[in-house]
Amino acid sequence: MILALNNITKSFGADTILEKISFHIEEKERVGIVGVNGAGKSTLFKIITGELSADEGQVVMPKTAELGYFSQSLEIDSQNTVYNELKTVFEPVIAIEKQLRDMEGQMSFLTGEEYDILMSRYAELSHKMEDMEGYSYESRLRGVIKGLGFSDEEKDQPIHELSGGQKTRVALGKLLLSQPDVLLLDEPTNHLDIGSVQWLEEYLKGYKGALLIITHDRYFMDRIVGKIIEIENRHSTVYFGNYSHYAEKKAADRKALMHRYLNQQKEIKKQEEAIKTLKSFNREKSLKRARSKEKNLEKMERIDSPDSLPDTMRLTIKPKKESGNDVLFVRDMAMAFDGQALFENVSFDIKKGEKAALIGPNGIGKTTLFRIILGRLDAVKGEYKLGSNVVTGYYDQEQEDLDLNKTIFDEISDTYPNLTVTEIRNVLAAFVFTGDDVFKTIDTLSGGEKGRVALAKIMLSNANFLILDEPTNHLDINSKEILEQALQSYEGTVLYISHDRYFINATAEKIIELNSDGAVVYMGDYDYYIEKKADTKEVGTENTAVETENKLDWKKQKEIQAQQRKRENAVKKLEASIAEAEDKIDELTALLDTEEVYTNSVRSREIFEEKEALEDELMGLYEEWEAINKQ
Repeated sequence: MILALNNITKSFGADTILEKISFHIEEKERVGIVGVNGAGKSTLFKIITGELSADEGQVVMPKTAELGYFSQSLEIDSQNTVYNELKTVFEPVIAIEKQLRDMEGQMSFLTGEEYDILMSRYAELSHKMEDMEGYSYESRLRGVIKGLGFSDEEKDQPIHELSGGQKTRVALGKLLLSQPDVLLLDEPTNHLDIGSVQWLEEYLKGYKGALLIITHDRYFMDRIVGKIIEIENRHSTVYFGNYSHYAEKKAADRKALMHRYLNQQKEIKKQEEAIKTLKSFNREKSLKRARSKEKNLEKMERIDSPDSLPDTMRLTIKPKKESGNDVLFVRDMAMAFDGQALFENVSFDIKKGEKAALIGPNGIGKTTLFRIILGRLDAVKGEYKLGSNVVTGYYDQEQEDLDLNKTIFDEISDTYPNLTVTEIRNVLAAFVFTGDDVFKTIDTLSGGEKGRVALAKIMLSNANFLILDEPTNHLDINSKEILEQALQSYEGTVLYISHDRYFINATAEKIIELNSDGAVVYMGDYDYYIEKKADTKEVGTENTAVETENKLDWKKQKEIQAQQRKRENAVKKLEASIAEAEDKIDELTALLDTEEVYTNSVRSREIFEEKEALEDELMGLYEEWEAINKQ
């Protein structure tokens, strides 16, 4: 064991954030921490590092173990270049290296005992250098610089001239090179493009210490971690396996617990109503039976109601009108700034109903391409055309379309002046803005909250072509899953930029890879794209095969979509039947409590039996709903 937390509790004022959090980490173990924004994940990290003190409990770690911590806001401001700043990690190694070079210079001048003493010291330092992996520090240094996405020009650039995201990458690089025994990473994939995230995955797979990672990148967790610690409703639960295994187990556990809880509640209500009915007969035998049932109820070991889930977005996006089949046409597009080319020869089409992801390294011009398509920038070459009846809705990752001085309510009402106060409040409630929260000004909101406001505006736009620039940035995992479900069921067309590979896998059926020489189209999800990238060395030599395969993939995708819609319709019908049965049961329950009914034993018995039959029918509907959702 390298790290243990025992009953950690932390409150801020009257709000308890963490309560009796306990878990342990073994040497070389890779662990993911999950939970909604505000659950206390970063607070927990700060307690582990000693930046915050716990109100109760203790953190246990061997005194000899070294702890390293990377946070989302960590930046480095230095006059050093990127290369020289990262090289400072190896100052002890460089000092030994210098001593060895000095000794080598002395060897030719010494003899006898002095030479033997020098050689002994030289051998000692050489072994120390080997233990510190000092002979490979230059290659490790250059590997991290390249892996984190710094070009040859950028590595020689002073850090104080870099962007905030680049400075954060330098901080991450220093921590990785220092190789602490326990490495705490808080959102390490922020500010990294897909290529750098893939590099980081491979780097961490070979990391010799223990890893504790907070991230919203589910694909990253699937490839790295073997244990998940969930922070929910102040408490922690440990799941063994990667993120996908956790999500499946979590859903199954919650469903099973809820099923047992509902069944017990049904039985309790049934017994309570039977007791009430028996007492209403007011005969000695019936009263005796009622008392017996009451004793059995008192002895029953009650199942606690499962903890309520945190508020999440409830997102519905429906186009007001259909577009034509051809939604977007891009041909031979090229863009440059100040004579510096970003991309050229970019061509692709988007058809009605397609969900396409635009991917590529940072700085290649993905957002620039979006701005051209939206008419906000002029390309230096090429053309684009939107199809007939196309209505665009744009999500800007910088939320530049939000007025920071307006309240959330005014931002919506000014954009859509025909909406009533009730309609605006209902929409904002769907995005977890309730009560006085709607009167917060935009400039006081977190990145995730601003993102939810921007998504609310898109929901109201009735767009049939959504153009989304990093829509999952700042969203927690629950909110990402809500957005995924919305896009999966969305009847319009979607083109988006994202570095979230799990999100791309869940929503995209077409990948457009942008590079400096053009765009390559893959008809499939992210895993398909990776497979084809590995298989195909030279695109262009297999044009005919790729075209045929693309058509087959497209047909298969359409068949899958048709099956999905059929399943969704069946689920909707079942949910309507469930709601109807539940409402009827509530009506009958209310009737049983009326004096007119409980004073009439015959009528009471009829209603009780009708309610009991309905409850049996309801359980059958629940089971049918569960079976469809497992398909």
